[in-house]
Amino acid sequence: MSNILEILKERILVLDGAMGTMLQRYKFQEADFRGERFKDWEHPLQGNNDLLSLTQPEAIAEVHRKYFAAGADIVETNTFSGTTIAMADYYMEELVYELNYESARIAKSVADEFTAKEPHKPRFVAGSIGPTNKTASMSPDVNDPGFRAISFEELRVAYKQQIEALIDGGSDILLVETIFDTLNAKAALFAIEEVKEERSIEVPVMVSGTITDASGRTLSGQTAEAFLISISHIPILSVGFNCALGANQLVPHLEVLSSRTDYAVSAHPNAGLPNAFGEYDETPEQMAEQIKEYVEKGLVNIVGGCCGTTPEHITAIAELVKEYGPREIKKIGVPV
Repeated sequence: MSNILEILKERILVLDGAMGTMLQRYKFQEADFRGERFKDWEHPLQGNNDLLSLTQPEAIAEVHRKYFAAGADIVETNTFSGTTIAMADYYMEELVYELNYESARIAKSVADEFTAKEPHKPRFVAGSIGPTNKTASMSPDVNDPGFRAISFEELRVAYKQQIEALIDGGSDILLVETIFDTLNAKAALFAIEEVKEERSIEVPVMVSGTITDASGRTLSGQTAEAFLISISHIPILSVGFNCALGANQLVPHLEVLSSRTDYAVSAHPNAGLPNAFGEYDETPEQMAEQIKEYVEKGLVNIVGGCCGTTPEHITAIAELVKEYGPREIKKIGVPV
């Protein structure tokens, strides 16, 4: 994997856009999510996007292809909810290893396809590790502030299973993303270190938090600097922010990270803020114009899109960053 580290020193890398936004275009119904294999499943499955890696694998491969064709260097696996904790909503905990393995395998086969065609522009797969739908450091019950829906240990075990499958399926990078509770992220990072040690391997790790509102804090109350400090003991490839805000609103938080870390900095914001219908209106041109500030100020090494972004947005971003050099990286947490 040393080539990704070398490439990061030479240019800004482009991450893909939103998987969910693209899957909405297919207008999949309950029967599509079920496919033949799960046609008799006792519980509703519509909305379980991770399951589509098993029931609609060609659609998942096609989304990856579109992002690579748009100029992405890295695509994320279709595994944002790929833990036993999140899959419990669908009673599909038993499928977690297979879901992650297949998602990584699909993404890797498409990445290899593009790398073979353009050896000068190798493509990479980032195993997407989402935050789960539970928080370890806050109570979901206002009447019982001491209550916790999940423990660090439960998170560690669940993340470890996901991580092993993502690596086995061919992920080049692990991306712990959309972090709203740093304790959850620490469980994921602890599990990654455990797997690396057990297998005697090195895997580049990207860490991406989410600032949830204008206060400039994560949901569990950390500022950008506090978030950075609390994960800095782990050897990582990059640290950054994604989701929740549009590109403009992320600037001050990226400035904090960029000025205080020696690691690479990443950003994949939403296409603006959602409108009254929960849709994202920002055009590719508008988004690229805002991301221009990131690259002009030398704040980022990796940039892409989150909610509401499409291959058109990624094309606009990829065209923009060609004109700019990367932010200087003083330290990389993975041996080169």
